[in-house]
Amino acid sequence: MADFWATIESGEFLRIVALSLGVSLSATSLAVLLGLPLGAALAVFRFPGRRPLVVIVNALLGLPPVVVGLVLYLLLSRSGPLGELGLLFTPAGMVIAQALLATPIVAALVHRAMALLWADYGGALLVDGATRWRAIPTLLVMGRLPVLTAALAGFGRTISEVGAILVVGGNIAGYTRTMTTAIALETSKGNLALALGLGLVLIGISVAVSATAFALTPGDKR
Repeated sequence: MADFWATIESGEFLRIVALSLGVSLSATSLAVLLGLPLGAALAVFRFPGRRPLVVIVNALLGLPPVVVGLVLYLLLSRSGPLGELGLLFTPAGMVIAQALLATPIVAALVHRAMALLWADYGGALLVDGATRWRAIPTLLVMGRLPVLTAALAGFGRTISEVGAILVVGGNIAGYTRTMTTAIALETSKGNLALALGLGLVLIGISVAVSATAFALTPGDKR
């Protein structure tokens, strides 16, 4: 318990929470920027190799985080092809790792939602003169709830990630230590009070995000 209050007083607790939110929100934003157009395009366009690409996107949902971290480590290490960027053991490297894990989730969920909407309304949109590119924004507005769900799923993946960011970030105190890596470290040290405190904050953030999204969604008015 003494370690818990010492961490609070030093400001380390808030730094850990702030870093976790910053990295996860940045990674989620990147995943949405990549996954949203990819998922929508796979639903609307027909081109050679589309079906295998859809299969690959869905298969990547089960990417092992530690393996993703290992691959990034090899790429970003000093002897790796991207070593000159200096991203290993930095928050930026952690963002990349989390985004790689969240992008397939966003793309797969958006694709499924847009495919259903395209099947129902695609013909009407084309008859009205819309091209497939111009139809995508309309479909995204119509499917804003599934799109929001996809973004939340991506955030849930990033905020709870441990393996990849532990390998890429290194769990450096005051620099790359997030809530999940701190929980793992403090539990192994027997500092359960701090681990539980961070765990409660992590749960609270996840619940708050989901509740906010639900509150902003038009509900049943009956």
